[in-house]
Amino acid sequence: MEDRLAVHELISLHGHLMDSGAFERMDELFSADVVYDLSAFGSGELHGYEAITEASLALGSGNPVGHHVTNICVSEDVDGTVRVRSKGIGIYADGRVGSVVYEDVVRKEPGGWRIAYRKVILRRVPLQP
Repeated sequence: MEDRLAVHELISLHGHLMDSGAFERMDELFSADVVYDLSAFGSGELHGYEAITEASLALGSGNPVGHHVTNICVSEDVDGTVRVRSKGIGIYADGRVGSVVYEDVVRKEPGGWRIAYRKVILRRVPLQP
């Protein structure tokens, strides 16, 4: 239960750090070798939290003003891989709202749980299998 709670806290931390621009704290969220898959946005894969920071800064005011995460589901594969699937809602300054699914692989490191892989899947069609 302690690990499960820590993973929930980790996933929740994403929005707080990103929305406040606390890029100096990305090492609290991601492993150093993180792969952040933004292929659904046409951005391919970002490697390392420095690349995530650079991409976020480059997007500037195109970033959501709020990243909200909900429906966090944690599972463990037979081989011990811990997967997290959650829903994300992005609120933009102009009032637009977007919905995504985050598919994460997390791992326990000396400093605690970190996201090692994140795939962001756009949700634009209802009841999409």
